[in-house]
Amino acid sequence: MTRPGVVLAVLLVLTGQPLLAEGIGKSLIPKPRPVPAELTVASSNAPISRMPPKPRPAQLGAIKPETVVELAALAPLATSLRPRPRPEGLTAAPAAAKRKKVADLHKAAAVRTPQDKGSLLPKKGSVCGDPAIRGETMAPVVSKVKGCGIEDPVRVTSIAGVKLSQPATITCDTAIATRKWLERAVQPAFGKTPVVKLNIAGHYVCRPRNNIRGAKISEHGRGRALDISGFVLADGRQLSIAGDYRRSKAIKAAHKAACGIFGTTLGPGSDGHHEDHLHFDVARHGNGSYCR
Repeated sequence: MTRPGVVLAVLLVLTGQPLLAEGIGKSLIPKPRPVPAELTVASSNAPISRMPPKPRPAQLGAIKPETVVELAALAPLATSLRPRPRPEGLTAAPAAAKRKKVADLHKAAAVRTPQDKGSLLPKKGSVCGDPAIRGETMAPVVSKVKGCGIEDPVRVTSIAGVKLSQPATITCDTAIATRKWLERAVQPAFGKTPVVKLNIAGHYVCRPRNNIRGAKISEHGRGRALDISGFVLADGRQLSIAGDYRRSKAIKAAHKAACGIFGTTLGPGSDGHHEDHLHFDVARHGNGSYCR
């Protein structure tokens, strides 16, 4: 049987048509795409006409008036998010001014949080520059006896909230030492029932030690000593050195803790002269405090 390809070739030769090889070579080249007339550029300077926008779809409809109002209300909110401009003439605070401000804050905090109860007391009516020591200043105490007298005495009525049974004429050193003794020794020793009054048996008096003729002038003669004969507690109880010293742990503890706060501490059993009172003075000894 004759193949179709052979028959086709013979027919082409007989009719004078070109071979398929030539036709195939030309058929692979694409024909140029026709250019629309409106996009044709007439000259290099002629503008290109733009295509008109598509019409708005009918289903979207026109923008409602209330929508425009809502958008207008949001406009101030958008502008409020922007930072406000810095006022003219306002400059950054110098480092020194900032440090001073911090120091002032610390100082104010220290005033609001006092370190001790004495700082809460009014300064009026206080002496020795200590609000916890109440009383009045006095004129210098002079004496004909050599060694007696006080150059700058104070008349004290209460110390650290504890009243004195009688005003005591003493020096500020003696008053300050008594305040420390009350705060650090007496009140901790008595605990929940604090001392509200000290019974004063002696303060300034120009006399020799232990009233012995020819002895040295006592520290009482210089206003540097106090004699305490007893305590009055917040519950009304009264404790005396003569009657309660040996059976009261609080009195013994307060007596013992006075050593070091005062230069000299004497009491029952010390020398036979202090069986009914505690003697405290601010004398300084070369080998430290004298405590008996």
